[in-house]
Amino acid sequence: MKPTVDVVVLTMNDRPAAFRAAMASLLAQDGIQLRVVIVGNGVEPDYVPECAQAVTLPLNVGIPQGRNVGADALAGPDAGEYLFFLDNDAVLPSPDTLARLVAQARRHPEAAYIQPRIADPGNGVTMRRWVPRLRASAVARPGTITVMAEGVVLIRRADYEAAGGWPGHFFLFHEGVDLAWRLWDLGRTGWYAPGIVIHHPATSPTRHAEYHRLVARNRVWLAYRRLPAPLIPVYLATWTLVSVVRIRCRKSLAVWFAGLREGFTGGHGERKPMSWVTVVRLTKAGRPPIV
Repeated sequence: MKPTVDVVVLTMNDRPAAFRAAMASLLAQDGIQLRVVIVGNGVEPDYVPECAQAVTLPLNVGIPQGRNVGADALAGPDAGEYLFFLDNDAVLPSPDTLARLVAQARRHPEAAYIQPRIADPGNGVTMRRWVPRLRASAVARPGTITVMAEGVVLIRRADYEAAGGWPGHFFLFHEGVDLAWRLWDLGRTGWYAPGIVIHHPATSPTRHAEYHRLVARNRVWLAYRRLPAPLIPVYLATWTLVSVVRIRCRKSLAVWFAGLREGFTGGHGERKPMSWVTVVRLTKAGRPPIV
C-alpha cells in the first residue's frame, strides 16, 4: 500500500507562475498517495487544482499559523502518516522526490522529520541558511540534525501533533527551531538527506520588511519558551553578539534591538523548557541550544 502524504502549501496570490510550477511538480509525484491543501493567507487562492482542497483565511495570520491551519484541514481518520510543508515557489525536480523522502523516514525511524537539500534551480547553490547544522559548508553530508529549514520539510504527523504543531504566533522566522526543539524534547531526532534535492530560488530573508524586528523578537520568545532558565541569558547574549557583528547597517541594527525589546515585553506564549537531558542530546548531536 502506498504511503499517504498530506501536503500543505500557502499562497498569497503573489507568485502565479512559480506557484503553478510548484503545484505541477507536486501533482506529478509517483509512489505515494497525495492529499493537498492550499491555504490562502489573507486571500482566496486564485489557483486550486481539482485534486486539492482550499482554505481561505480572511487575514494573513503568518506562515507558521497558516501551516497549522493547513495541517488541521487534513487531519482526521483519513490523515496521512506524513505531513509535507512546501513553499509555493519550490519545485520537486523529479517525480520520485516525495517517495524518496518517505523511504528515508522509514530508514530512520528515530527521526521525526526529514530535511532534503534545498538548492537554487539556476546555479545549484545551497545557501548556508538552508543547511540545518552549524557546519553548513558540508552541504552534501547526511546526518542527524537539530533544527530544520521549515519551508520544505517532511514531518511524521504523529510527531507533529505530539509536539503541538508550529508556534503560530511567531508569524515568521525561527518557528522551525521551536518545533525541532520540541520534537527533540519528545525523544525524537531529525535527519538531513542531501541526496534528495528540492529547488528553491536563492532569495535573501532580508527582503521581508519586518525581518530584523521579527528575527530579534522571536529569538527572545524562543529562548523563553524552550530553554532552561540558566541558558536563556547565554543564548540571547550569543545572538546579540552575532547580530551586532553581522548587521552592518545602523538603521537595521536599531530595528533589531527594537525587536529584542519587544520580545522582552511578553507574548512568547506557553513556557515549556526542554529538559537537561535534551540539552545534552542536542549538544552531543553537534549543536548545543545556545547557538
